[in-house]
Amino acid sequence: MAKKNTVRNNELSEEVQTKMNESVEEKVEETQHFLRSIFSTKYLSSYLVARNLPFAAFVALLGLLYISNRHLAERTVRTIDHVGREVKELGWDYKSLSAELMKLTTQTEIAKRADTLGLKERMQPPIKLEVVKEKK
Repeated sequence: MAKKNTVRNNELSEEVQTKMNESVEEKVEETQHFLRSIFSTKYLSSYLVARNLPFAAFVALLGLLYISNRHLAERTVRTIDHVGREVKELGWDYKSLSAELMKLTTQTEIAKRADTLGLKERMQPPIKLEVVKEKK
């Protein structure tokens, strides 16, 4: 049989409870003292602000650079996406025009178009003519 946690079941003595309360109160006081010291006028004087003004300006400049870089990157991504879609559309146009051209250049299509002009397709192979040169 497993043993139960007997520490939880026992009540703490008054001495232990007072020590715990005192330590908690000390921590609260330390935290309050720390916060008061940070926000006191002694530390937030105009001298301190003026002394750290170049650093604050530098941090602000870095923030502006970060924001402008982000906008530039997003604009570049949008441009790349737009150009990619354009390339796909042009590829589809090329493929459809190429297929149409292949269809129009078949022998039967050419014969149909030539027939409307009054030309007939030749059924016999071409005749080879030979020129004989006489010696002088």
